[in-house]
Amino acid sequence: MKRCEFYNGTDRLFNYSEQTKKLLTTTSNKNAMFNQYKEMQFDKYNFAVKYYINNFSKLIAVEKFVMNEIIHFIDLHLPEISRDYNEASYLYSFWKNYPPLDRGRSPIGDQYPWIEVGEQVFGNKLSRYFAANFGIKDSGLPSGSDDRCIISSERIKKILGITNSVWVFIDIKSAGPRDDFNHAVMSPYQISGSGVWNNIEDGVKNAPIKATGKFATHDFLCSLSPIYVLSDETIAPLVTFAIKPVYSMMHKGNVNIGQPLNKIKVASIPNGLLLTKEPNYIEQHPKLFFPGKDDKSKDLRKIRARVSFDILKKIDSWRVREICIQDG
Repeated sequence: MKRCEFYNGTDRLFNYSEQTKKLLTTTSNKNAMFNQYKEMQFDKYNFAVKYYINNFSKLIAVEKFVMNEIIHFIDLHLPEISRDYNEASYLYSFWKNYPPLDRGRSPIGDQYPWIEVGEQVFGNKLSRYFAANFGIKDSGLPSGSDDRCIISSERIKKILGITNSVWVFIDIKSAGPRDDFNHAVMSPYQISGSGVWNNIEDGVKNAPIKATGKFATHDFLCSLSPIYVLSDETIAPLVTFAIKPVYSMMHKGNVNIGQPLNKIKVASIPNGLLLTKEPNYIEQHPKLFFPGKDDKSKDLRKIRARVSFDILKKIDSWRVREICIQDG
């Protein structure tokens, strides 16, 4: 590959490939970056949205495909997952004087928050699994789940037709025996919505969906696009999952002496087009989302909602899976 010398705007001189030089020259004009690809993105996005509304079964199929990949990953690596998750309890002497702070409402204080344990153990392993089995991009996005990547393969292309890629968003959140509910609490920045982009200058907008409970209802402002179009013209529908490692509590008298991994729940939350367009799961199942645990005086853009696992299973039985850990 032909190489060239290129100044980066300072006195320093670098040797870059022609391709890198072109990229640096393009991105040096910061005023152009936000709008540089919008015409292409507008056209391809609206084409993809129309295609997947008319062929919504393809979105469902790719969500099932990624769910099966996640379950296969857990089955394959369950011994290491259990070992590394349980190591947090064995390391107690190293953190007992600086335990993680309690979260949630009115914690009793007899268990330790294990959120970081779940994220560390599952997130790193799952990223390596995806990288070993798919083409992968860690494309930047200013909001979303902590664990996310774009995966690509010919298998995905056979399912989706017009693209070989999906953007996988995964929320990993450990739960103990007292907060092992059959739902996941999701932020607006973890759920995709209706994704309307009618005017090229407006960008993608989502209509609010209703989080409907027995005694209260509030708007839930989904903040993610159902489909993304990258600068290289990659079309990437969004697929969303919640992984909930559930630990048990070992006691000696009234003292907590360990928090071993007990089971793993995995849930597939439908893409925004499936929720709001076709087959319009929100209309079919108005209580799929129900009010979360946030104070209603909080900024509406930050108010979370719960997603019912029971209703997800009614939509498709495969959308919620549970893996139990054998003792010993």
